[in-house]
Amino acid sequence: MQQSNIELQPASVFEMFRRINAVPRPSKHEERMIDFLTDFGRSLGLETLVDDTGNVLIRKPASRGMEDRPTVILQSHMDMVCEKNGDVAFDFMHDAIETYVDGEWLRARGTTLGADDGIGCAMEMAILADDSLVHGPLECVFTRDEETGLTGAEGMKPGFMTGSILINLDSEDEGELFVSCAGGCGTYADFRFTPEAAPEGSFFLRLRIKGLTGGHSGDDIDKGRANANKLLARYLYDGMKAWGLRLCDIQAGGLHNAIPREAECVVCIPAKYKEDARVRWNVFAAECQEEYAVTERAMEFVLESEEAQPTVVPADVSCRLLTALQAVDNGVYAMCQDIDLVETSSNLASIRQVEAGHIRIVTSQRSSILSARHNMSHTVAAAFELAGAEVQIGDGYPGWAMNPKSEILRVAREQYVRLFGKEPVVRGIHAGLECGLFSEKYPGLDMVSFGPTLRGVHSPEERLLIPTVDMVWRHLLAILENV
Repeated sequence: MQQSNIELQPASVFEMFRRINAVPRPSKHEERMIDFLTDFGRSLGLETLVDDTGNVLIRKPASRGMEDRPTVILQSHMDMVCEKNGDVAFDFMHDAIETYVDGEWLRARGTTLGADDGIGCAMEMAILADDSLVHGPLECVFTRDEETGLTGAEGMKPGFMTGSILINLDSEDEGELFVSCAGGCGTYADFRFTPEAAPEGSFFLRLRIKGLTGGHSGDDIDKGRANANKLLARYLYDGMKAWGLRLCDIQAGGLHNAIPREAECVVCIPAKYKEDARVRWNVFAAECQEEYAVTERAMEFVLESEEAQPTVVPADVSCRLLTALQAVDNGVYAMCQDIDLVETSSNLASIRQVEAGHIRIVTSQRSSILSARHNMSHTVAAAFELAGAEVQIGDGYPGWAMNPKSEILRVAREQYVRLFGKEPVVRGIHAGLECGLFSEKYPGLDMVSFGPTLRGVHSPEERLLIPTVDMVWRHLLAILENV
């Protein structure tokens, strides 16, 4: 880490975070992280278990005199979202995350930082390694593959965890205690076709939109940020209507749980319209920059001539696909009626030609109300079904309902007020937390979620507010002492 005038405290937590970031851990490829965690637990002489799914549990006995306290589960996820800037050479399967201090923030060089949820893992490891701390019996749980469908928590069998209280360390706003979360699912549309020869007299263009802010498709969906896929679809729809624009290839967006930052495609138009297309692109760029002047100050629009392509998407398929992309819902659909929180949303996550004759579109829907989530998925599915796509709605994952009689929430509030002299904010989050699945598998489990302040998660702008790590650490230790 690059040093700065700000201290990385608590030192034990940041040292564990440094060690974690040296271990490649993309979602669905956490094998090295599983080995790292099991070796760590066993090196401390602690009972260490790995379930059939790959979740790791390390048990630490109570401090002397605390043996009669209830067992507390500390839980975080071991995988990370792997996003990088297009001009950065980095292999998430092999390279260590390179971090640096920027004022009060810890950042990574052109990639996601891995603090979601590596900093939660680091706190658990620091607690496991420090025998001077005061606490009751602990179970430190590290789940795998949270970011691409919560499959680690989904695959965990009842009985793997034995505690009655769970503290989830995967939230991103210090001073906020989360007591409920949204459920979510994915909706997928596949357009299959036989490519046809490019029309005679065609001119080919490569279009790129990049430099958008992006962010978490749940927690950031209400922040007014642009979706690169929706912007590109706007221009393509206009071009189809004006000049008979045809798609040749499209590679837009990325992960299902990230607001797309970049979108790119190759198209063809009749050569006589090439100057019209350039003029309209420049006008369109200016319009978008005006629309998103507050949230998107670094957006870039690139139009380049492209070599002739042998085949294109058939005209009727291009028309149906681009019409559906223009029509499909994206962003906030409904707000909660009782609190200021997004209730239901959808994210147009990716549009990709996966092979010749096959374009797949991935979307994700979230809601704190199950019936509203179903409706949102069906609304998105209908747009693509009308366009002739093959549509599939995933099984999804459940939300987590607030427990108004939560004992761990009471203790967490009391200790926060004692430490910092102010009330924490108690709220829900419009994102998926593993607490939703735990509430199904472990009925009666008393849960709360909190963590240090993170911004720009799921993007290369991810950053961790350093002073809040110490605040969360002190709060967590106080809770463990007073459960």
